[in-house]
Amino acid sequence: MSHREPHAVTTPRTGEVMGMRGCEHAADCSSDRPGHGLNAVQERLAAVTASKWIDAFVTSVDADGFATLATLDGGIRRVWQHDAFAGALVAGDPVALHGIYGVLVAGARRYSVAAA
Repeated sequence: MSHREPHAVTTPRTGEVMGMRGCEHAADCSSDRPGHGLNAVQERLAAVTASKWIDAFVTSVDADGFATLATLDGGIRRVWQHDAFAGALVAGDPVALHGIYGVLVAGARRYSVAAA
């Protein structure tokens, strides 16, 4: 068994929260991780698993990209999106959240989201 040295204390770096790992500005982000860009496979899988959509209403959205959703079955879900939903979501908006593939639909817009 090898000897393990304790990790040095480090200062958190900007952009590493929620898996961003270096993409600090949404406009320059090319990541396809949850909460970043919606990739074709994610969108297709969400489309073919229609029974996993959860209807909800937006209860709050903040400038950091976190949205709180109240589901119609009485649950609360919190999600994050790198571009803060481009300012398009407001409290009271009806949305659909895919419970497996992390896709949020608001009207004609689709977003990749990460559970927060």
